[in-house]
Amino acid sequence: MTPNPPIEDADVHIPTRDIDIPAYQALPAAPGPFPIVLIAPEIFGVNEHIRSVARRFASEGYYAIAPDLFIRQGDVSKLTDSQEIQQIIAKVPDMQVMSDLTAAAEFASASGRGNIERLLMTGFCWGGRIAWLYAAENSHLRAAVAWYGRLTAPLDALRERHPLNITDDLKCPVLGLYGGQDKSIPLEHVERMRAEIARSQRNSNIHVYPDAGHAFFADYRPSYNAAAAEDGWQRLQRWFGQAIGR
Repeated sequence: MTPNPPIEDADVHIPTRDIDIPAYQALPAAPGPFPIVLIAPEIFGVNEHIRSVARRFASEGYYAIAPDLFIRQGDVSKLTDSQEIQQIIAKVPDMQVMSDLTAAAEFASASGRGNIERLLMTGFCWGGRIAWLYAAENSHLRAAVAWYGRLTAPLDALRERHPLNITDDLKCPVLGLYGGQDKSIPLEHVERMRAEIARSQRNSNIHVYPDAGHAFFADYRPSYNAAAAEDGWQRLQRWFGQAIGR
């Protein structure tokens, strides 16, 4: 069995159109260039769980980067009250997020150690919805995996689209991973998304874990489901591997 390669990680700052935003990156300790994986977090931001996910990607040979997508509206890392966090998240415009993700991809590419022609993305909960949207945004993206991302909700000035609205615009295959016991994302919405994918004839797919609830990948939360989390990770690896020929 080949051991995982040594990795390096760092807190970095990514230049964007208005400010430099903080991010966490992890990648193999080698010249590269490596496939880039953008990571969009839960509402709790770039916490230790997301950092551990980035390191896990790095150990698999990816340049993983997780930008702080909320920082202009507030620093969620300093908060513990979920209502306060939600108040910050509610102020984050989708188009700001799309632009910051592209800036993160360009930052990784400019380092010389990330290959933007092998750009991938994953996101969890809040970030799962973003993964669907970004798959309709960036033509460089080769594949995305959305973990229990919300599929529909009322639209407003900051959120003009939701995943159910954009299947015709998907620029890469998306794998959606959902829990059959998720109280916040009804299975009706998941099945509607499955039907929309089929109608639009995109090479995307949805897998449902019947016994899992919301946030089943988050190993620091009571919702963690080890079997679903590990199976989902293996599906992600295959999905990404097929997209970039690994």
